This record gives sequence, C-alpha cells and structure tokens, in this order.
Amino acid sequence: MLDLQELSLNIPDTAKPRVVIVGGGFGGTNLAKKLSDKYFQVVLFDRQNYHGFWPLLYQVATAGLEPDAIAEPLRKMFDEDYKDFHFRPVRVTHVDPATKMISTLVGDLSYDYLIIATGTKTNYFGNEQIKHFSFPLKRLPDALNLRSQLFQSFEQANMTKSESVRQSLLNIVIVGAGPTGVELAGSLAEMRKHVLPGDYPGMDFSRMNIYLVEGLERVLPPMSPKASRKTQENLEKLGIIIKLKTFVETYDGEVVTFKGGEQIQTRTLIWAAGVMGATIEGLPETTVEKGRYLVNEYNQIQGFADIFAIGDIALMKTEKYPKGHPGVAQPAIQQGIHLAKNLKRIQKGEVLKPFEYFDKGSLAIVGRSKAVADLPGNLHLSGFVAWVAWLFVHIYYLIGFRNKLVVLSNWIYRFFTYESGTRIIIRPFYRKEDKVAEEFMRKQAE
Repeated sequence: MLDLQELSLNIPDTAKPRVVIVGGGFGGTNLAKKLSDKYFQVVLFDRQNYHGFWPLLYQVATAGLEPDAIAEPLRKMFDEDYKDFHFRPVRVTHVDPATKMISTLVGDLSYDYLIIATGTKTNYFGNEQIKHFSFPLKRLPDALNLRSQLFQSFEQANMTKSESVRQSLLNIVIVGAGPTGVELAGSLAEMRKHVLPGDYPGMDFSRMNIYLVEGLERVLPPMSPKASRKTQENLEKLGIIIKLKTFVETYDGEVVTFKGGEQIQTRTLIWAAGVMGATIEGLPETTVEKGRYLVNEYNQIQGFADIFAIGDIALMKTEKYPKGHPGVAQPAIQQGIHLAKNLKRIQKGEVLKPFEYFDKGSLAIVGRSKAVADLPGNLHLSGFVAWVAWLFVHIYYLIGFRNKLVVLSNWIYRFFTYESGTRIIIRPFYRKEDKVAEEFMRKQAE
C-alpha cells in the first residue's frame, strides 16, 4: 500500500516568478492558459484531475449525458506548448502568507503569487442531518450518486408490495429553485412523461410527485421577475409542485419536515438550496465576508499584494454589484483572463488595470422549447428563441471539440426521440446504515 510519505509535489525549481493557482474551474484554467511561461512558472492544484462544466451536471444526474461529456482532463487542456506548467491533483490545506508557502497533503510549496480560485461548496446551513441524508449536486460523484438513487428508486417502486413505500420512492423533493433546481425539476418532469412509462409499463407515473421548494417568494431569484413568472408557468404546466416561502427543518432519509410542520414522505431529497465559499485555512478572518474573500478592483485579497482571489470565491464590491458579482461562470472567466494581463503588467513594472465585469446575461431552461433569458439592454426572451440561445451558449463554453460534438449529438437525438441516454445503474448507491440495501446488493453480487 502506497504511503503518503512516499509522495511529494515534485515541482522543479525555477528562477522565474512562481504563480500558484488553487482551483481548476473556469477562473483558474482561463488564468493559467493566458499566462506565458516566458515570464512565469505556473503550478495548478485541484482535488480532481478534470475541469467540469457544472451547468450541465443535472443532465448527468438524469442520464441525459455521460460524465465524460461535460468534463475534460486538466492535463489535456495544457499540452506540450505549456512547457513550464505543472498540475498536481492534491488538496491545498493551508496558506502561510508570512513565509509565502502553501501546504498540501503531500508537501509544501513556495509561491511568488498565489491565486485562490476554489469556487464554492454546498451550504447546508449547519444542518448535519440534511447534509447526511440529502443529495447535493456540485460535483460529478454527486451527479452519479443521484442518478443511481433515482433509478434504484424506480426499480424498487416497481417491485414493492406496499403502496405507501411506492409513493415514498416516487416522491422527489428538490430544495432550492435557482437554475440548478429549476432545470433539474424540468428534466425529471420530461423523463416522467416521455421515458419512464416506456421503461416501466406496469407503473402509474401520474403518482410521481416532483416538489420544488424555495425559501424566497419566487423561483429563479437571481433572474428578473419576468423570467421568474414565465419559468413558474412552465414548471406548473409540466406538473411540478412549487412550494414558495417554505423552509426545510429536518430530513431523516424518509420524511422531510418543513417549518410549520408539513411533512412529505420521500427517499430522495435533492439539496440545491445554497453554496458557500471553499476557503483555505491560513488567511485572517478579516479577509472573509459571508464565506468569500474580500478583494479590491485588481482581485487582490484585502491586505495582500501577492494573494488574489477570482470567481465565486471572490467578493468584489462595486457600485453596480454591492453584494459582489453573480456566482456564474462569466465573472470567473473574465477575472481569470484579466488577472493574467495584470500579472504580466506587474512583471513589466506597469500600472495595474481595474477589473470591469461585462454582464452577458443569464439563461435557464425548463424543458424542450421552454427557457428564459435576461440579456443586456433589459432584453428578456422566453420560449423557443431563449431555448436555442441556451443550447448555443452551453455548447460554445464546453471544453473540448469532442465534448461539444457528443453533447450536441445527444441533444439532437433526444429532440427527436425523447430518449434520455443509457439508464444504467453502474455503481449502486446506498448509505452505510441501510442494512437491507447492503445485504441485498451483497447477495446480488454473489
């Protein structure tokens, strides 16, 4: 068995300034791609060895796409042209600004410039019970766990003798009506109508209830009221049960209880209710506000000239964005590209230029020909035109030609057939305390 002590970062020494980037998301990868190894040695850290296109994660969870269709290996993104680029799939555990050193599970490394682009993680608001029993949707393993849970539930519902157990298995509760929750609810509704009746001809899927729960007064709170109204209309036409101004109090894996006492029997509660910054230990608490690093107009973390934060983890307050930029891909992409230019300016002794965000708009899809778009110039689109715009934008920003081709061909095929991919339970999901499921799967494997 390999011992961690046998591993090291194995980063070569350099006479050039070393730029350490923590996080291989939209911000980190765009920054690294724009940095020339003529001026810098670039070291990228991420816990996983791929860059994921998370806006399509819900389609992996509902078997619309396979995991490798929305992910690209980080090493493949940086070929031999990036001669002084180094990637290591390890987690950064600590930052020491005094010694300009970062710590990882397999060793330490000095830096000249540190860029934190760690993004966000699921926020359970301190509720450990919900954290344990619910299904988040932030990473590929989350999507695969949820996919297994959904199709296992359908199979179990088809085999159970108990009506109450069957109903519990067919009830799906999605908490959080932001883009992830809305798009997931729409995808499940279309699956309920067009796919599942063919797979399970003996089951009545009119009894499959999809609940979308939101604590605020409307769905899609980040988008315009007009987009929210249209989205709610589309969701209701699809048969989604929407519960606004509703908060989850507890969930024990079988019963979700809302504040006020209402309860729903369900084996599947999907948590899309919020995120929080994935901060790193070592920086002063004064640099963090509401889980994000406070940065100036150059993305420098408050109090530091050589430590930067970009993307969702960065809180840059401006007159137009007093609460910081929206937590979507575009601010991360633009900040990564802009910071690369500023780092080059530092090396050349030039004056830094402040970051200015260009808002390209927001999009959300509910189902076939059902989407909404808030575009610059106070332009709002809905229906087929917004749906086409959503398709184009998501294909455009996918990494890799192969991924673009695979996703596009999948969508074209689904447009004509309503098929939602290969509904295969590759790795069954069960919780450790579920002894019945564990015993059943053990005997299945014998």
